[in-house]
Amino acid sequence: MYAKAIIDGFKKVSTASVSDAVDKIAKTRGFMDPAIKPRINEKKIVGPAVTILEGPTTEALPPKHALDAIDESPEGSVIVIAINAETHVAVWGGLMTAGAEVNGHAGAILDGGVRDVAEIRRDSGFQVFARSVCPSTTVGRFKTLASNVPVTCGGVNVNPGDLIVADLDGVVVVPKEHVDAVLKMATEIEVREAEQARLIRETKSLREGLAKYGRI
Repeated sequence: MYAKAIIDGFKKVSTASVSDAVDKIAKTRGFMDPAIKPRINEKKIVGPAVTILEGPTTEALPPKHALDAIDESPEGSVIVIAINAETHVAVWGGLMTAGAEVNGHAGAILDGGVRDVAEIRRDSGFQVFARSVCPSTTVGRFKTLASNVPVTCGGVNVNPGDLIVADLDGVVVVPKEHVDAVLKMATEIEVREAEQARLIRETKSLREGLAKYGRI
């Protein structure tokens, strides 16, 4: 969906810079709740969102929409599962990780729990950001309702195809209509911050860096 240059460009900039750029360009919050953290490794995620919506049930059903999305979505996708910030069930585990990895997906962002963490760390380099780590299954508790629909994940609206950027600072959603402009501004922010950091070190003054570049 996105050119390699766009994906590579976002891999080079921090989520802090991306979040600031989304604030200015999209005029909306782009960062997800800080409780959604990397649970497997320190790998950065960049890719278009494939969204899954889940809701409560008492039926013992497999997460069909999520399973289909893992098998059918384009390589490089980020699977985003919205479950209304439910921390007491795992919407992702070792088998889904295996499927996502062999299909070349970039990562998973979960507004719920992940399980099989030791297995995933042992067998896979696949990155998962999740609100919690929890051993319980969704089967008999939640079911998937739809895929590739607008969802709310981590307090942020996510539309199919929005660009997900996630690193150790957190997860940011870049609205698809603003991707090019956000990358341009985020890159400019990174350049200015590097120059400002050099000035602070040279002058041994935080105030001088702030006075010249106006950023903190």
